Amino acid sequence: MYQYTEFDKAFLKQRTAQFRDQLERWQSGKLPEDDFRPLRLQNGWYVQRYAPMLRVAIPYGEVNSQQIRVLARVAREYDAPEAEVFQAAMEGQGKLGTTFLPTHCAHFTTRTNVQFNWIPLAKSADVMELLATANLHGIQTSGNCIRNTTTDALAGVAVDEVVDPRPYAEILRQWTTLHPEFAFLPRKFKIAISGAREDRAATGWHDVGLHLVKNAAGEIGFKVFVGGGMGRTPVVATLIREFLPWNQIMNYIEAIVRVYNELGRRDNKYKARIKILVKAEGQAYIDAVEEEYRQIVEVDGGPHTIPQAEFDRVAACFVDPVLPQIADVDPHQAEQRLIEYAAQAPAFARWLGRNVHAHRNPQLRAVTLSFKRIGQAPGDASANQLDALAELVDRFSAGEARITHDQNVMLPWVHVSQLVELYEAARGLGLASTNVALLTDMIACPGGDFCALANARSLPIAEAITQRYQDLDELDDIGEIDLHISGCINSCGHHHSGHIGILGVDKDGKEWYQVTLGGSDGSTLSGTPGAGKVIGPSFSAAEVPDVLEAVLTTYRDLRQPGERFIDAVRRIGLEPFKEAGKAARHPALEVAEAV
Repeated sequence: MYQYTEFDKAFLKQRTAQFRDQLERWQSGKLPEDDFRPLRLQNGWYVQRYAPMLRVAIPYGEVNSQQIRVLARVAREYDAPEAEVFQAAMEGQGKLGTTFLPTHCAHFTTRTNVQFNWIPLAKSADVMELLATANLHGIQTSGNCIRNTTTDALAGVAVDEVVDPRPYAEILRQWTTLHPEFAFLPRKFKIAISGAREDRAATGWHDVGLHLVKNAAGEIGFKVFVGGGMGRTPVVATLIREFLPWNQIMNYIEAIVRVYNELGRRDNKYKARIKILVKAEGQAYIDAVEEEYRQIVEVDGGPHTIPQAEFDRVAACFVDPVLPQIADVDPHQAEQRLIEYAAQAPAFARWLGRNVHAHRNPQLRAVTLSFKRIGQAPGDASANQLDALAELVDRFSAGEARITHDQNVMLPWVHVSQLVELYEAARGLGLASTNVALLTDMIACPGGDFCALANARSLPIAEAITQRYQDLDELDDIGEIDLHISGCINSCGHHHSGHIGILGVDKDGKEWYQVTLGGSDGSTLSGTPGAGKVIGPSFSAAEVPDVLEAVLTTYRDLRQPGERFIDAVRRIGLEPFKEAGKAARHPALEVAEAV
């Protein structure tokens, strides 16, 4: 993973000192609230339903064991509200039926960041200084700026990789950080890069999606997509460039953002995202970007063209780890041991097939640890679990891990000879569930239990579904399904791209849920990116698990041999699923909604 330079470290130290000064001036009344708010936001500090929330940036998902231990310290020492704050939260959410609001834990997000929900703002500067000791920060994880650039969790190790996207993501991170032109955009702005044949980074749902490709001459470049996004108006990004030479990417993004800065709406935040501009202007927007790009290159001299030496400098910071303790292991003997162990342990055999992924080095594997289990929100990790995770990362993955888009953790450098030991260790920690890519491996935002924007709670729905579907044989029979849950239309749970999406909505102050089918994130399994379609009216929280079961029963009844859920939905159409959902409604609640 990327190795921070002395410049990087000095930059973070300066930034944390700056934030402490801003905090202290705000606390003393010298810095007005309206002035402090954008400053704290650009350092990742929100104020949520009951307490502040910190979002820590994990660029393109890479995190080392030292950083995980520091995140554990933040969870243990700081992620705890004051007594009166927690009491108010328990009383407020208790009226809705929430009995558990976890503290002292971290939450993995779909943008591979880490969030904390309870840190008092008075302690925020202390936390930033602690994070900086491990090269962590919250810079530009909020605000109307270019956010954390994301990529594939298998970046650098995938067998289908065309070009490693991480050096390009790092160059973009360094360039966009505190860039004055990108600091006050009409709305937030997100970039994703895919360097593999399969798009595992959901690039079609980003403001800018970049696909690394090679042309007929073998030259590296980008296929550029612009204007994707979810929220109130789900839009799939538009292809605006078939091939852009790799060294021109910063010049071209500057053109994209300059046109957006000039023409984007600032009078209405619901129409301020670049997706609205691209959708409204169409070819006129593309033409404007091309003209701006021409001006940047031909008139300004291409000031952001990436020199080969600069690319080489950054790329050199990504060095494969050395695994000396297993260098002499015979790979054939290791494979034979796996076969023998799997024959004796069906659970291990299932884990090998579902959680273990091929690696460009045939002696290695990438392994997903599942953070989807009963009693904890999807993507949540307690302080103790984080410490235990750091031990696994050191012992089995050369000190490096990846936070995934699906809110799990991947170990990318596991030797074949250590898979049995890793499985046993992960199982002892409750992280070896073989539900990866199945129904209970769901994406879910924190929802109304924590977020001030949410219309409904996500986590009780996720828990109810998880409890109902604990039979792994049943999950395997249902097959691979992307289930995504959002507590509001802002779509932090990416419900639009789920094969099954669940969206919390408010009706007369009560929680209801819309169910959508047929969404896609652009992966090979899902096909071309697209938003799911709503089936029927909204459902109560009590009805949602029954509606989901009715939908899945309909699929199992009507599927063809070997046909996966998303393919069956597209072949059959929505009507049978609508009828099944309608039949699963609770009669008393149906009457209540009608009234």
